[in-house]
Amino acid sequence: MSNVQAWVISVDMGYGHQRAAYPLKDIAYERIITANSDKIISEKEKGLWQRTKGFYESISRLKTIPVIGASLHKIFDTVSLSISPFFPFRDLSKPVMGVFFLKNAIKQGLSKSLIDYVKKKDIPFIATHPVPAIAAHYHGLKKIYCVVTDTDLHRAWVIDKPEKNTITYFSPTVHASVRLREYGVQEDKIIFTGFPLPKENIGGKNYSILKKDICERIVNLDPNKVFIKSHKDILQKKLGRPLKSSRPLTIAFMVGGAGAQAEIGIKIVKSLKDKIINKQVRINLVAGIRLDVISYFKKEIEDLNLKTQLGKGINIVFALSKKGYFEKFNKTLRATDIIWTKPSEMSFYTALGFPVIIAPPIGSHENFNREWLQHIGSGFVQEDPDFANDWLFYWLENGRLAEAAFEGWIKAPTLGTYKIEEYLKKHI
Repeated sequence: MSNVQAWVISVDMGYGHQRAAYPLKDIAYERIITANSDKIISEKEKGLWQRTKGFYESISRLKTIPVIGASLHKIFDTVSLSISPFFPFRDLSKPVMGVFFLKNAIKQGLSKSLIDYVKKKDIPFIATHPVPAIAAHYHGLKKIYCVVTDTDLHRAWVIDKPEKNTITYFSPTVHASVRLREYGVQEDKIIFTGFPLPKENIGGKNYSILKKDICERIVNLDPNKVFIKSHKDILQKKLGRPLKSSRPLTIAFMVGGAGAQAEIGIKIVKSLKDKIINKQVRINLVAGIRLDVISYFKKEIEDLNLKTQLGKGINIVFALSKKGYFEKFNKTLRATDIIWTKPSEMSFYTALGFPVIIAPPIGSHENFNREWLQHIGSGFVQEDPDFANDWLFYWLENGRLAEAAFEGWIKAPTLGTYKIEEYLKKHI
């Protein structure tokens, strides 16, 4: 348990911002506060947040609408969420419409009840969403920190007059750090830490848990030992223990917080049906807390005559609360070999030694996450999921996914949670 205490603030919009907050639970004073639904939040604010969340989830599901869905989603993304091209480097400090919209909403009371509550104790204020952090700035709080949850970010993450910025940003990537500088954030207000990942999947700075899990994962991802044989020395040096596995190849397919893309998970199950029955593959269908997704998965699995595989070759990962879900999911990851997901905040979990199969992105920020995964060599855009039985095992034959898992661990920052805690210890 850390001796640092801080207000840890998240927002319930999908899973990303709460997933970033969960690993910081050891330093959270009282609890992790959800800025749009906690008991301390006024009913007026909850209503405003709820309308925003409902709109966001509707937009996330637009792509599933035949014919017009993709076009509608693209229009919304371009108008409201799109991020400027990264190159050439330039001054992007001029505020955009969303910055003024947010400032006005804060003036009208957005996050007011939250700020009034946290004023009772003068400790660091850490938000994993820009709205609470920016509200804290405008209300004059000190020691404000904001955890960036994607590899790139919209101008709306920074206040209208960045030269007056009082927020310190914990950046997950060099790319995000450069973007913050383009938005006018001062150099000393940008701290490159990496994304906060769960301690229970790492085991401290010596990676005691993670190394054990990677050893098992590498074996399952390299059935012909192509990567293992060609990288024997570096594997021994970095991992320092025997490579062995006691389970079949295990894939975790993740549905987003808005419930999008659940049908991809069923296509994977259908394609790999024979291998599931023959105990060659295990599938974890991650439904989060969405009962509609759980029902969909169960019905489709029954229709595929795979009901007897539930709890065996097929596991549906869900819980009734976000906290319960994160706990269960992080435990599930320890016995998982491949993450299959849209390039959300889960992209950063490649740092735990996972190859990522990238489902279609939803939103500009996810396009940048996809590019980042491909750049470091740990993510691959999915082929047709109907034929996963062919291309996935073709990829496994030459050790490609084992190499991707190792690249993810080596190249992506793993110790974000520890670095955030260390920074706070030194600066409060």
